[in-house]
Amino acid sequence: MKGSRLHDRVQAGRELAAVLRALAPQPPLVVLALPRGGVPVAAEVAREFGVPLGLLLVRKIGAPWQRELAVAAVVDGEPPDIVRDEQIMAATGTTAQWIEQQAPVEIAEIERRRRVYLRGRPPPEVRGATVIVVDDGIATGTTVRAALVALRRREPARLVLAVPVAPADTLAELADEVDDIVCLRTPAPFHAIGLHYVDFRQLGDDEVLRILAEVNGPPAGTA
Repeated sequence: MKGSRLHDRVQAGRELAAVLRALAPQPPLVVLALPRGGVPVAAEVAREFGVPLGLLLVRKIGAPWQRELAVAAVVDGEPPDIVRDEQIMAATGTTAQWIEQQAPVEIAEIERRRRVYLRGRPPPEVRGATVIVVDDGIATGTTVRAALVALRRREPARLVLAVPVAPADTLAELADEVDDIVCLRTPAPFHAIGLHYVDFRQLGDDEVLRILAEVNGPPAGTA
């Protein structure tokens, strides 16, 4: 749907939660946020359904001469999944060797974030579950697509993508990767995610940790 700007990520999460509730997703239910921006959005969804909030840790691998252009992505898992975009690789002349060289760097960053954010919390079991993947918005969709491809390999019963704002053409390109897409706004022209929020300030690690503790309780072994 189209509409005015969202106030902030919390409002976006509450609106998403209401739409998702109407879909009546079947348990067991897993809610996964893409940090950092997706965490406060997904927190409202997790609260709505009374389930823990998990994280989906993804790092893109950029093209050699344009590092912001994702040619592949690494998705957290045992072992980590590396999902390549063959079309962008061909268009940029990126080799498989380049991706193999860069992957350990991104895997190390995923491991660091897992230590910082999860602090010993086990990842949720997605096999056989209804999995709702939440971010604060999508622009090109490359990183989200990698996350969805990796999740599908882990055999969820149903895979749902829920975002407050995204371009309609990007959503159309992602449709084959999921069973359902929930998006509150599809503005055109799109430009950038932050333009569709009144408050789109950057989140730090401390805020991510605070939200996780509020939804999930403190990690085991902490006071």
